[in-house]
Amino acid sequence: MEEEDSGFEPPALSPLSPGGQARFRRGALIHKLLQTLPDLPQERREASARRYLESQVDLDDTQREDIVSETLAVLNDETFAPIFAPGSRAEVAVTGRAPELPDGVTVNGQIDRLVVTDHEVLIIDYKTNRPPPTQVEDVAPVYLGQMAAYRALLRVLHPDRPVRCALLWTDGPRLMELPAEALDIALKRASRPQRA
Repeated sequence: MEEEDSGFEPPALSPLSPGGQARFRRGALIHKLLQTLPDLPQERREASARRYLESQVDLDDTQREDIVSETLAVLNDETFAPIFAPGSRAEVAVTGRAPELPDGVTVNGQIDRLVVTDHEVLIIDYKTNRPPPTQVEDVAPVYLGQMAAYRALLRVLHPDRPVRCALLWTDGPRLMELPAEALDIALKRASRPQRA
């Protein structure tokens, strides 16, 4: 997103912090696999994931196994089936403004997974934090702000159906739906004037 409100910016984690490069690398690879594997028949996914990770020469065998295991645990869990069903979309770019957003704020982001049905819209963002929080109250405010902004924009695009948001914690794996109240609070915080 553009403009100056820090409540909507993605978390500023440095790859230079201890373990930072490995964490970023692992997260990027899981995101890539979750983006591409759902388009393949289920019986081909594991072999395809292993082929892709074999080409990543900076990984050792333990890291490859960890990434394959975590990714397939998500894709094979029936809880997540609607997220990866035919018609769902990966890496959806979104840009625009919405009445719910603070004045002057423009959304310019990318939704990890978007599901639009006749009766609802579901926005999914993958998070690879280890360990992940177990309750919504412990979710980083920047994550809530990001999802609240996406929800505000998708409500404009789909005014005839409810828009739900969830974080998919790949470590577990676990799907955490974000209550509307938490997203409303995140938008209110972002709308407050910033102190100098």
